[in-house]
Amino acid sequence: MNSILDIEEQIVVKEKKPSPVMPREGSGKFTGSQAVLEAFIAEGVETIFGYPGGAIMPIYDALYDYNDRLKHILVRHEQGAIHAAQGFARSSGKVGVVFATSGPGATNLVTGLADAMIDSTPLVCITGQVFAHLLGTDAFQETDVLNITTPVTKWNYQVTDAKEIPSVLAKAFHIAKTGRPGPVLIDITKNAQLDKFDYDGYHRCDHIRSYRPKPIVRRQYIEQAAELINNAKKPFVIWGQGVILGKAEQEFKTFIEKTGIPAAWTILGLSAIPTDHPLNVGMLGMHGNYGPNVLTNECDVLIAIGMRFDDRVTGRLDKYAKQAKIVHLDIDPSEIDKNVKATVGVWGDCKETLPILTDLVKATNHTAWLEKFYDYRRQEEDIVIKHELHPTSGKMTMGEVIDSLNQLTNGDAVVVTDVGQHQMVTCRYAKFNQSRSNVTSGGLGTMGFALPAVIGAKFGAPERTAVAIIGDGGIQMTIQELGTIMQTKVNVKIIILNNEYLGMVRQWQQLFHDKRYSFVDIGSPDYVTVAKGYHIEGNRITDREDLVPALKTMLEHNGSYLLEVMVGKEDNVFPMVPQGCSVSEIRLK
Repeated sequence: MNSILDIEEQIVVKEKKPSPVMPREGSGKFTGSQAVLEAFIAEGVETIFGYPGGAIMPIYDALYDYNDRLKHILVRHEQGAIHAAQGFARSSGKVGVVFATSGPGATNLVTGLADAMIDSTPLVCITGQVFAHLLGTDAFQETDVLNITTPVTKWNYQVTDAKEIPSVLAKAFHIAKTGRPGPVLIDITKNAQLDKFDYDGYHRCDHIRSYRPKPIVRRQYIEQAAELINNAKKPFVIWGQGVILGKAEQEFKTFIEKTGIPAAWTILGLSAIPTDHPLNVGMLGMHGNYGPNVLTNECDVLIAIGMRFDDRVTGRLDKYAKQAKIVHLDIDPSEIDKNVKATVGVWGDCKETLPILTDLVKATNHTAWLEKFYDYRRQEEDIVIKHELHPTSGKMTMGEVIDSLNQLTNGDAVVVTDVGQHQMVTCRYAKFNQSRSNVTSGGLGTMGFALPAVIGAKFGAPERTAVAIIGDGGIQMTIQELGTIMQTKVNVKIIILNNEYLGMVRQWQQLFHDKRYSFVDIGSPDYVTVAKGYHIEGNRITDREDLVPALKTMLEHNGSYLLEVMVGKEDNVFPMVPQGCSVSEIRLK
């Protein structure tokens, strides 16, 4: 099976004749900047997130004449632009688009690029660059953006000739959105933006030699997988974001319903099927549900679909599912056998492979096996969940805030989380009825992600309620994006769960460092006053009886709203798999 892995190794940018897109009226002498914007229109782009500067000024000058066709969102920091584009891509399923200038503008994108790369988010980022004749001279605001961003992009390229722009951007969009999606960065020198050339229309790219976004589906491996599943007594499905990225939610649901196999999710896979589906047994990983973690080490066949066996899911690899046969379905061949050795690896887009597998498996149920997950759920309810969601005394808990939000949104909101305790609590307890409802920073764990990302998520799904759940640490990393909310008048709801600590770090210091709370006691401004400075309404609550009325006011308010909720200072997130432990060693308290 490993013999064709090298087909994915390198992208070569020579292509067969592409399928044409009819050029708009006005073909002829175009500047490179105009060609960039024509490419966006041809690719169906409507929204751009960006920040101008000297090296990208020609593109912004051209954008002045495209305001009726392209909406530009002026952020307050380039990191805000790329996180907003991520939120847009994740809620809409489209490619997010970013503009930034050279030097610090480009380097401010790096965190977002790394985040998008590890979370497989399709982006096309355009950075301006100094004139070509100045490259390598340490000119003002010149950086070697290609070498800086190579490790955190799916592809990057520097354009020095305006004539290259249409074909390079066609490749950029094709690469970003096909196969396992990811971020692409195109660096365009200032002369290439200004120069005119004979523009003959835009041609979408549908093929690049030596780049195969979808591996060849090998039926024999699917047949082997079906045989393992049909003979299993305790099969268990774990799924990730690949189901959502492949738009295979219905195919996945059909598969588990035919087989009756219990299924659990990674945090990026959350919302692919409704959270209340009877076969949805919960969340995997370090702060996941009790049953899915413990029973990973009891199942006889483990079927992994569109997930990468991240360390936060597996715990100690040498103690992970050693008793089980492993079936791994993934579009990226490099993920097969990378962390966990597969008994059968099934390469391909799960939208294509799951229907074949579903046809080959027997219709059955695993009632007794499924009941074991419910038994563990009841234990978790008694020891953890009821105290987190329905406390009767003490400070408010993060869980009861999320539970109350569920009741008011009916599971129909897009929920965007930052990184920390509130993220884990939200992913554990938020209810979702439709896909693309959970937007979070998974693999990189980027604090500061949520505020700009919820802006993008709302633009990506304007008909849906968009709520950001943020900690008092993360909000202060990108709080300037309140200015973007003010200027665009985008209607987003912001909940700050304030425990007056960098909570996740504090939890580890409490449990594993003898309560030596080293630099986690973070102070906060008056968030409501800050929000009002940006003409955003807000409120701060400390009492439990005020929670539901305050949430109702926030959701019913016509416009953006910030609600600060004071929660317990030293509350911890459980269950928890301690670092260096097996998933079956998960602690309930």
